Amino acid sequence: MKKIFLKQSFFYTLLFALLLTGCKKDNEKMDDQQQGTSSGTLSDDKKSDSVATKAEVKESVPPAMQENGFYNAFPIPKDKKLRDSLYAIFSKKYTERERYAILALNRLDSKSKWNSDTLVVPAKIDTTLMAYSPFPMQLDVLSDVKKFVVFSYPIQAYAVYSNGALVKWGPTSMGKKTAQTTRGLMFANWKKKLAISTVKSEWKLPYNFNIHNTGGIGWHQYDLPGYPASHSCLRLLMKDAIWLYNYADTWILNPGGATKKANGTPVIVFGDYPWGKRKPWRNLLNDPNANNISVEEMTNLIKPHVEKMVAEQTNREKVADSIKSAKASLEVQEPLTEPDASN
Repeated sequence: MKKIFLKQSFFYTLLFALLLTGCKKDNEKMDDQQQGTSSGTLSDDKKSDSVATKAEVKESVPPAMQENGFYNAFPIPKDKKLRDSLYAIFSKKYTERERYAILALNRLDSKSKWNSDTLVVPAKIDTTLMAYSPFPMQLDVLSDVKKFVVFSYPIQAYAVYSNGALVKWGPTSMGKKTAQTTRGLMFANWKKKLAISTVKSEWKLPYNFNIHNTGGIGWHQYDLPGYPASHSCLRLLMKDAIWLYNYADTWILNPGGATKKANGTPVIVFGDYPWGKRKPWRNLLNDPNANNISVEEMTNLIKPHVEKMVAEQTNREKVADSIKSAKASLEVQEPLTEPDASN
């Protein structure tokens, strides 16, 4: 009876705390239990992501102070019955899109929603995630680069820039400690709507976009368990995988496909994950800017590669224009049908 009473007391305490309009920032420091993952696909939200346009881009600044603090903690009990009851409260308190955003901030998909003992929850929910971007909103060093994608190992997140303006960012799960993702500058190669893993044929990889052909590394949809768990690829939520699949440019091969004539969109993977330590996004409970990457850090990372990226971009445009002109020339040279001479 005593055990049941304690569980019920714990549950009602949580319920009361969640129904309050404001809650105090939690300073818990428990480490998450890392659990194994299995393949799965997250259902695509019918509503499209809102993407910042160049007109909306502002100078990079820390998140605005929210009325009840920046981020609050949503503790998750280990007991399954209490967890299920808590999820009912979670679903009632937040809309589907808000739940999606909260899980994304915790590097989780819906399948892995309870792969943590505490969720970091913004006091105010921005379902586009742009209000919580750890990446600078503007990078002048990329002003001449039309398309650019960057993946940060330390915070398990990616960002997309168009001519220096941040247009999108989101969560990822990169290579685990024993199979880490290759760092450095790479270029988008080929893409396939449904690829099969070379590690295990049972693993289906929707919207796969290869960025390291010999290493078999690419980004694609797959489970996000809340920590680096892949076999070196860059896992994404389904909506993000589709978006990047349509955004990035592929390489251009010669007509026979034997040689590469031009590279695709440049991609940089950088940094190291704090293996065995507190998950970086959990530090937001103590400091809302804990995951922020400065303009200076990003500039120092990207600047050595700008010349090559611009050169590859120019080459790709020339190759694409050449192919377009050749096709147009062939169409003009096609013989016209002889007119009918009969009466």
